[in-house]
Amino acid sequence: MINAEKKPYKRGRLKTILQMLADAVTMNIGVLAALLLEQRWGESQSTVLLTIPLMAVITAGIFYCFRVYQIIWRFAGSREIYKIIAAAAVTEGLYYGSHQLFSNFTDKIAGMHLAVYPIAFLISLALLAWSRLLLRHRKSGENSKHVKKKRTLVIGGGRAGAMIIKDLTNNGSVNEVVGVIDDDREKQGLSVYGARIVGTRDDIPAVCEKLCVEEILFCIPACKGSDRVAILNICAATGCTVKVLPGVCQLMDGKIDQSLIRKVEIEDLLERDPIRIDNSAVMGFVRGKVVLVTGGGGSIGSELCRQLAENDPEELIVFDIYENNAYAIQNELKRKHPELHLTVLIGSVRDEKRLHSIFEKHKPQVVFHAAAHKHVPLMEDSPLEAIKNNVFGTWNTARTAGEFGAERFVLISTDKAVNPTNVMGATKRICEMIVQNCNKEYKTEFVAVRFGNVLGSNGSVVPLFKEQIAAGGPVTVTHPDIIRYFMTIPEAVSLVLQAGALAKGGEIFVLDMGKPVRILDMAEKLIRLSGYEPYVDIKIQFSGLRPGEKLYEELLMDEEGLSGTENALIHIGRPIAIQEDFFERLENLRQTLSKEDGVDVRAEIINRKKTGTVNRRFSRKVDIFGCGRREPAASLL
Repeated sequence: MINAEKKPYKRGRLKTILQMLADAVTMNIGVLAALLLEQRWGESQSTVLLTIPLMAVITAGIFYCFRVYQIIWRFAGSREIYKIIAAAAVTEGLYYGSHQLFSNFTDKIAGMHLAVYPIAFLISLALLAWSRLLLRHRKSGENSKHVKKKRTLVIGGGRAGAMIIKDLTNNGSVNEVVGVIDDDREKQGLSVYGARIVGTRDDIPAVCEKLCVEEILFCIPACKGSDRVAILNICAATGCTVKVLPGVCQLMDGKIDQSLIRKVEIEDLLERDPIRIDNSAVMGFVRGKVVLVTGGGGSIGSELCRQLAENDPEELIVFDIYENNAYAIQNELKRKHPELHLTVLIGSVRDEKRLHSIFEKHKPQVVFHAAAHKHVPLMEDSPLEAIKNNVFGTWNTARTAGEFGAERFVLISTDKAVNPTNVMGATKRICEMIVQNCNKEYKTEFVAVRFGNVLGSNGSVVPLFKEQIAAGGPVTVTHPDIIRYFMTIPEAVSLVLQAGALAKGGEIFVLDMGKPVRILDMAEKLIRLSGYEPYVDIKIQFSGLRPGEKLYEELLMDEEGLSGTENALIHIGRPIAIQEDFFERLENLRQTLSKEDGVDVRAEIINRKKTGTVNRRFSRKVDIFGCGRREPAASLL
């Protein structure tokens, strides 16, 4: 066992000795070549021959002192190059000194002319560089000689693209860069680490065909949203596999290498720039505070916890009914933020006693309410559960926050709350109304944040499409004309945090989400980005609108209107007047639903409409509490 451990060390030591001998020979060859070029070999051969052993010792000693033999040349950069240049320069200087010393000791040995040494230095340096480059390429070849190279086109000839090309070239990647695309006309025909710039974005299809490109790497992290989408759409149409570097906000540490390259996601195709928030404002209202996140294990709730953990809360409380979700975010936060005072609690927002005990013990100052049922078709089949969880869960949490003197309460709402045509949307609109009314009843600042569909959240359309594509199709779209607003999970959470920072009480914050996206277009793009042709390799089927589903979503009701905020992309919807007996009617509904678990919710609400307990302002709308549901009574809830 001992011998086995010593063998690698012995091999390494032998390798170093051989490198020392090779460098000594190289430096001596440099001197000999310089003498021949200067035609001074005859007058200096005695000096050279006598000092060869000394020159070998000097070379080995100097190069070892400069730690040249500790460099892994496959990963060498400018610092390592400067190191070997300095070592060679010092060595040549000592050569000159030793030769002059020998010539002073005896008249029989003639010294060498000073002009020899600069020439010897340049020749030796060239030989040293050549030997190491040869070693570097040999190692790279050994690592990749059995691997079929992917012919790769890099989009972007700037710093990021250059770093990626360098990393791919030096580290034995399976990617062979055959060309670079850059829109800068002055760069055309130039090379980036040996890869030639062969055209602009308009040339991508022709270049891919001409150079037989298999994979495209998009390496412009600072590219604007509209340009990014335009270029990626061109790339997707080529049929090549497309990968990207993350955006500039994910590259703050300045590290750029091939490990950061990932597959294109649909969020890369949003025709707008990522949302930026005022971090200092967020820090101001969260730092040093006890913060509670209900539904903290869900898609939005877990991202809220991640971003809150970055802003130094005194205590972060994760509250969720689903233990697996809570356990997952607990482990992640403990790993990433070991110093964080984290409390993870299991329970339901339906349980008012449980909420009271949590508020009494922990006294949260800021509450983010993300707990809710959100799946439209499921809530159409289980309306009672939607009302219990969304409506009364929100009421329980909001009242408890107000009674215990929380500073702020932020409700996570949805664009489906605007003129709702389904149970889920109607319940979320009632939640907004609860928040607005609670803002009048308590000192707590109550606000709501309304946004569209979230890419990548649990149960959203994008993961479903990916699963269907992976299974070979078909991809199901409800209607060819259906459109939706989309945002990423980090953007949604950023908006929530910004709303909390800007809150004065009673507002509904709305994000300017840019252009809506046609779901059919999204499905086609995802298929192409996966390397398939829509309708040929992967079929698309239209399944029909689901119960309660709209062709398009709205962010505002006609009665609301908009006002601006400090952030140009965040607006405030003007609150709609709500009847004074709102809470009374809400309590009546709770009592009705509690009498019998199997109560027909639709019939109950229809009866309320007939007896005149519904807001008369919407005469043609089924309206539980003035929530603006635009559906005939027959399809109510």
